[in-house]
Amino acid sequence: MKEIKNISRSRAQESSAAIERLYITMRHLFNRGFYKPMGVSGETLREALLELRPEIYGSIAEEKVELNGLLYVIERLPVGIEECRYINLTSDEGYSKSHFKAIVPPKRRRNCYRIDDEQMNVEITRGRSDIYDILTHLTFIFIESHKIKDRVLIDEEGKISRDWQKLEIAALQPKKLSQVEKEKAISHAANILGRTFVEVLDIYDSFGTAEKPDRFLHVVYWLGKIAIEEVMDNNKRTITFSPILRERLGHHIHGEIWANNIKEVLKNNDLLQRPIHIISANMHSVMNSLFATHVLKTKFKDKSDFYIYEELSKSGANDVRDKVEEFALKHGMISLPDQSGTNIDVQIFDTAKIDWAKSAFPKAKVGKQSPVLIVMDYAFGEQAFETIDELLKPYKFEKTKYFLNVESVSIMGKAGILEGGKGDIMIPNAHVNEGTADNYPFENELTAEMFEGNDIPVYAGPMITVLGTSLQNRDLLKFFHESTWEAIGLEMEGAYYQKAIQSASRIRKSINPEVKVRYAYYASDNPLETGSTLASGGLGTTGVKPTYLITIKILEQIFNVK
Repeated sequence: MKEIKNISRSRAQESSAAIERLYITMRHLFNRGFYKPMGVSGETLREALLELRPEIYGSIAEEKVELNGLLYVIERLPVGIEECRYINLTSDEGYSKSHFKAIVPPKRRRNCYRIDDEQMNVEITRGRSDIYDILTHLTFIFIESHKIKDRVLIDEEGKISRDWQKLEIAALQPKKLSQVEKEKAISHAANILGRTFVEVLDIYDSFGTAEKPDRFLHVVYWLGKIAIEEVMDNNKRTITFSPILRERLGHHIHGEIWANNIKEVLKNNDLLQRPIHIISANMHSVMNSLFATHVLKTKFKDKSDFYIYEELSKSGANDVRDKVEEFALKHGMISLPDQSGTNIDVQIFDTAKIDWAKSAFPKAKVGKQSPVLIVMDYAFGEQAFETIDELLKPYKFEKTKYFLNVESVSIMGKAGILEGGKGDIMIPNAHVNEGTADNYPFENELTAEMFEGNDIPVYAGPMITVLGTSLQNRDLLKFFHESTWEAIGLEMEGAYYQKAIQSASRIRKSINPEVKVRYAYYASDNPLETGSTLASGGLGTTGVKPTYLITIKILEQIFNVK
């Protein structure tokens, strides 16, 4: 018998195993109903995250506190969560009808409620991906909080450093700090965090809000304070999952309500039997691509279409945006703000009401039956399957079953790129599900050639649908890119969309088996490039041109513009 050699595992294999451990552990803890993140029950999560060392969390495995990663996470968690010892993940259980005020994180659409000084409730209505996302972020900030604790506790009796005493005074100061006070506090914070004065100074204002300009100190203080109390008083933070959440998860409750609302509006407007094109995009690019150049042509005389789109994307451009929306609502657009809990708003465009001469597509050939566009905002991870699966089902009204005449599904989204930079375009020909090697090849109606000649690099090939963008590291991504997978990028929804489309068209036969699919992504980050990960900040106006270029190509195909 041949002797089995001692084969060492590569970093990519170790990372892949760490991700698998993270997900199995998170599902186990969810089924259990509660756990203590810094106790024995949270140990596997912490160890797996430290072994993985995701790019987005930078120096998580080092002694110094990771600042960019901390900012990335804090923007995706509710304001005040750093003060809370008890975090309760719930379903939509009626808190919106109470006196509690919803807190929505700046970069994640989820409703959170501060129950008292010690407890924060976080509503999970977007499926498992939302739970994975929040648990990973919380594990990260708790690991960082214990780094702070390790640097300020001098002995086992609980004696604390002078830097911590000074930071406490500054953090609890109700008034805005003067320049001198701020710089003194930054000096003490830098010592505590193991960072230079200038590193802390550079990121300080990014944490601030209009109400709390010195929030950085507040976050650092409370993370450290609760970590110290965990050790000194054995008063550990606890994460719980409500019984209703555990009962409801995976049953498409919110997705079904969301899809039925859309179908009801289609029926009430006699649009149910018309050719339907579903587009997953943001809530402005389709509307602006159709109408903005006509509505704003006098205001922006002799300016290019992309200049107009950039102006519309600027933060203070509410007046011009409102003008375009007002025009769209009079010319076939129906707006459906979400009321189902999915946090996915919808716009429906009845193209029969569009005056093509007053649109950006005067050469549109829509045939005898004008198409209907259903534009849905971005889904989040596994939620993509829930929403599209429900939307493609027949609509039952009284005793009649209406099959939707879906001619195409187009997905335009942001993704991480593995070759190239921010703002580049990716055209996938398959989605591969990370951790399972489940793969979904498809015939993409969009091709790389269609986007050439626009001064934007274009890449074509398979893309990886990852279980969470904050769980990827360089070794794993290099493996996907450089092995025979030859992946060009990573995103979170593609495989789930395709799984729902394939089951509806090929197995359940609820939509046309020849349904056309279009996928195109623009790069929001390059996780392989230091300084270009998601933690390095947003795209700014870099994303405007690729967003509109993709949207216009999708609409040209739907409207048969040659």
